[in-house]
Amino acid sequence: MKGKTENEEEGAKGVVSLEELKKKMADFAKEREWDQFHTPRNLLLAMVGEVGELSEIFQWKGEVPRGLPDWEEKEKQHLGEELSDVLLYLVRLSDICGIDLGNAVLRKLELNAIKYPVNLCKGSSKKLTLLSKSTTTTTTSTSENGVINDGE
Repeated sequence: MKGKTENEEEGAKGVVSLEELKKKMADFAKEREWDQFHTPRNLLLAMVGEVGELSEIFQWKGEVPRGLPDWEEKEKQHLGEELSDVLLYLVRLSDICGIDLGNAVLRKLELNAIKYPVNLCKGSSKKLTLLSKSTTTTTTSTSENGVINDGE
């Protein structure tokens, strides 16, 4: 029988912070003297490899409904492991690059809210460039000096 993980032994099911993951990854690498190998490039390439492994799980399955109701528990566990690999490399990469991932994500969500306003994007999967062309109109005029003004 396989040994239980620390979280399983403690019965932990709580929320894990990015900061906690960052520290655990740093400790994990330090204990193994892997810091020397954890360059941004190496971590990125390792993460891309893990994304490939994650993709293989879905390959040839067609569309999969939310919650994966037709999947066996073993498949879901494997998916969780591959998702974890991707997340752990992402957290480690952000740490090595000096990026506060939590704040970067919050900032990106704010930027996306501006870039994809609800009134243009709600219920649509069209690219933003197609949405803005089909739902906004611009006025074009020519000034006295021949410069074209597009209404902006």
